[in-house]
Formats: sequence, C-alpha cells, structure tokens
Amino acid sequence: MPSPIRISSLSTASEGLPLSHAGGLAAGFTHVDEEEATVLGKEVFGLDGSVVRFPTEKDDTFRFDGHDGRKWILKIANPNEDWEELSLQVDLLAHLEQVAPDLPVPRVSRSLKDAILPKVTTRSGEDRYVRLLSYMPGVPLATTTSTSQDREKIGELLAALRHACSTFSHPGDSRTLAWDVRHLGDLRHLLDYVDDRRHHAQIEMALERFKTIEPQLALCRTQVLHNDFNTSNIVVNPTDERFVTGIIDFGDTVRTAIAIDVSTALMNQLPGQLDDDGEADFFGHARDVLRGYLRGADLTDDELMLIPHLAMARVVTRALLTTWRAKLFPHNSAYILRNTNAGWAQLEWFLDRSFDDISQLLLPPAR
Repeated sequence: MPSPIRISSLSTASEGLPLSHAGGLAAGFTHVDEEEATVLGKEVFGLDGSVVRFPTEKDDTFRFDGHDGRKWILKIANPNEDWEELSLQVDLLAHLEQVAPDLPVPRVSRSLKDAILPKVTTRSGEDRYVRLLSYMPGVPLATTTSTSQDREKIGELLAALRHACSTFSHPGDSRTLAWDVRHLGDLRHLLDYVDDRRHHAQIEMALERFKTIEPQLALCRTQVLHNDFNTSNIVVNPTDERFVTGIIDFGDTVRTAIAIDVSTALMNQLPGQLDDDGEADFFGHARDVLRGYLRGADLTDDELMLIPHLAMARVVTRALLTTWRAKLFPHNSAYILRNTNAGWAQLEWFLDRSFDDISQLLLPPAR
C-alpha cells in the first residue's frame, strides 16, 4: 500500500534569490512518478484514473485521464516556487473566466478541501503546491503547420487576451522574472556558461544593442500579460474554425511592457532554419500574427520600432537561460535546449543588419 501524501499548510515566499535563480529555475527536485501522481490526484482532488507525464522545464506535469472519460492537467510545482507566484497564475485564470469566458484558457478546480493551491509533502519529503486545470484539447502549434489566416487568428487572440488582462492586478504581478526581457541586462553573468567563442561574442554584441533601447523600453505602456505566447503554449485544432483551442502555461505572467508580450509572440514565429539564399521574409509568419493583433489592439509607432529589437532580446534571453540550465540539469538538457540551436541562426540574422534596419522592420509604409 503506497504511503499517503500529507497535506501541508502554506508557507511564505523565498526572498533574496538572484534573478536567474528565482522561480525555481535553479532548483533541483525529486520527480514525482506516475504512480504517486495518480495517488495524489485521488487523495487531493478525488480523481480516479491514470496519468501521462508531459515533458516540462522545472515541475512535474501530468495529463490525468479519468475513468469517466474526462481529462485534466495535474501540475506539481517546483519546491522553490512560492505561493504568491502560483496564486498570480490561478487568480488570473479566474479573472479571465469572469471577464472573457470565451477565451480558450484553462479553468482551475478546487481540492476536496476547497483549496485552490493545496500544498502536499511528497514521498521524497519535499513540500510542493499542486493545482488541477481543465485539459485543453488539440495539439501544440509547434507540432503542426499553420496558414497565414491561422496565424492572423493567433494574433487576434493575443489581442483579446491583452484586453482581458488589462483590468487584472495582483500583489505578485510586479515580480522580477528572468524571462521578462526588461531584465536582460541582469543576465549578463550567464555569459560565463556560453563556451562557444562565436556565440559568446554574438551575445555580447546583442547586449550592447539592448542597452541602446532600454531608455525607450522604460517609457512603454505596461500591464499584466501572458509573456510567453510561444508555439508550445498555443493549442490548436486545424479542423476547428477557431484554429486555436487553448492558451496554456501562464507561468511567466508578469506586469511588463505590451511591446514585450507582442515581441515574444512574434519571435516564436521566426523560422528555425534560414534559407540558403536569405531571400525569404524572415518576419513573414510574424507579420501574419501582427496583422491579426492590430485588428484587435493598438501599437504605437514607437512600440513597433522596438518590437524587432525585443524579439532579438528574447532570443538572447533564451540562449543565456537555457545554456546555463542545461549545464545545471544535464539529464533534462534535450528538453531545455530544444529551441536554442535555432536561436543562434536567428541571432546572427539580427546582428547582420544595422540597428536602423531592424527598427524599420514592422513600421507601416511611409504615408
């Protein structure tokens, strides 16, 4: 008979962590296996069924398949993730359910004891928060193709999500997050983990460019935003008229610049491999997303000038964080680095062009 999982009381947030270590990015932990996750689902949420593990960056995530045919997502947080950061995510999802019920985002279920974020002690002795989310049917956009019209729908949905998030606030929404591009300069120390001399030099060049735009970035409009609208977090069904059937993973939610949120979405539409002749429109798919976005939300010319630079900054952020974390957790390096190699070619494309050329990429034609 498996040992029971103990339900614990909540604790306060950890303090004093460097930016790169916050939110569990540097915290190792003992993985919960499928058998323990099944027990946890039953004891904490009253579920009967079995689980399938999903690959993740820093926690344990399972699809829980109920014997009654229903499906959920069971997430067991990293031991270093604190309650305030996790409550930011679940409170935002509750807000979206109220103000924009048609948005395809997960719903959060309460535990048998009516807790939204129950805390458990796993068999390895670690205290970890758990949450149960509704399952969003479909496949990640990263695993399939999309048309220009599909990508415009993605942009329209990002605009709708921005509007729905605009009226939300939370005590933890102004946290300092490593994946918030505003703080890229604070990740410079991670250059020590980039062994390749060419890549090291490229990142140094990009960091100098980023310094140039920081004053303008500080003046940009801000609000709470998803901040990670990438092709793994967009669930789609090509046979569904809506195309996008789910927006998942609100783990990087933060109050940041609107331009950063858009740049992240556009960066994740850039090609992972460049044409030999270099003639293809590098921002072609990204422009489709932007076209849809601008139907539902505005961007100023100043923001449009910054967005390509911020897309490059996101490439650099990903390179620094993933290279560092792959060395910390070599057993999970394949997952951590899954998009990093493509990023080096993307970074080279940006650096091959002048600062002014990058600034003009998304501006409308001169009137």
